Amino acid sequence: MKMSDFISLGFDNFVDRKRIVAVLKPGSSPMRKLKELKKKEGLLVDATSGKPTRSFILLDNGVLFLSSHLPETIIERIGNEN
Repeated sequence: MKMSDFISLGFDNFVDRKRIVAVLKPGSSPMRKLKELKKKEGLLVDATSGKPTRSFILLDNGVLFLSSHLPETIIERIGNEN
């Protein structure tokens, strides 16, 4: 794998861009329920380093990443090859 296969979630945390299924905005009741479900399943990864959660990144294997970046920022990074 090359470094260009990954996108930064901030704070030296990276995820494989090819595994991303959805970038979601937290805050609604269904998103809170999704977060709690993934936490119970052991599939929640907090990559915020204590900052407020601004987006959820769902991978094809069911893992849910929490990021302090806005969804628009994550989407922009997914689209950039370099």
